[in-house]
Amino acid sequence: MPELDLLDADARALYLAVLREGGRIRIADVSAEDAQTVQVLLDLGLLKPYVSDGSLSAVDPRSVTARIGADMRAAGTRLLTRAAELPDLFDDLTAAYDAAPRRRDRFGTTQVIEGMENIRHRISQLSEELRHEALSAHPGGARPTDAADDTVDHARRFLETGGSIRTLYESAARLDASTVRLAARLTDIGCHIRVVPFSFSKMMIFDRAVAVVAAAPQGASAAVIEDPAVVDFLVRTFELQWQDAEGVNWAAGSSEVSAHDQVGRLLARGLTQRAIASRMGLSERTVAGHIARLRELYDAETLFQLGWQLRGARTGESGG
Repeated sequence: MPELDLLDADARALYLAVLREGGRIRIADVSAEDAQTVQVLLDLGLLKPYVSDGSLSAVDPRSVTARIGADMRAAGTRLLTRAAELPDLFDDLTAAYDAAPRRRDRFGTTQVIEGMENIRHRISQLSEELRHEALSAHPGGARPTDAADDTVDHARRFLETGGSIRTLYESAARLDASTVRLAARLTDIGCHIRVVPFSFSKMMIFDRAVAVVAAAPQGASAAVIEDPAVVDFLVRTFELQWQDAEGVNWAAGSSEVSAHDQVGRLLARGLTQRAIASRMGLSERTVAGHIARLRELYDAETLFQLGWQLRGARTGESGG
């Protein structure tokens, strides 16, 4: 952890200069004279590098104080007093951050961002500023595996500050091994992840104050919404979906078993093969394969007989 007295006048001045540039500068534009000062800000976490586009982005000083404060408390009571002083230490930078212009075209309280690189940058910025609660709905299959460690580490640090993370997946996500492995790691550290048997659009809500929703197919653009009424509507929509969602034992490990069991449960409820395929986001051919194995397991000659036996197995009654 860096010493707080390293935040000298030069470091403060450079941070403020970055804010005046819209909160983001190119690494190539950093002069040799400023290189050491930039490293100080990087060590503190007031600047964050993005190798993909060669830029440095300003980070909310509040997130820096929260992180350093957590490190201090973990180090022992000797550092508690210094941790309590952190908000005052960064007070002038926080005020400047809140007042600084942003490089974004806004209409009212909704901003439309074009391009995956810009969308990722804005989401990363919102994640760094997150303080209390993250709600997200991620439809479909695989989650990125190359950033899994960073995802888990960021979630762990946020949870250690008292934050809460809840996530919704579609039921088909249980069929993807990388999704299952990542979900198991996240739930192990305290995240909550459920699945729903219907399709939805991608959405992320930060501290019930800012929402990011897909604004075009394939994620080509996203809308960043800060209108309180709209965000409140999206939060209520998420909560309704969360109530209908199903908890999953992600640590159980086998997505194939989960899909097999899910087909059986839906058959027991009387759904047809086509309806099951639609609910689970699978092809009818895949569902037919699960049904064939279930018929063999239960020695059922017809689909009706299989459904009857499955209902009996789940209620403790005889299926004969």
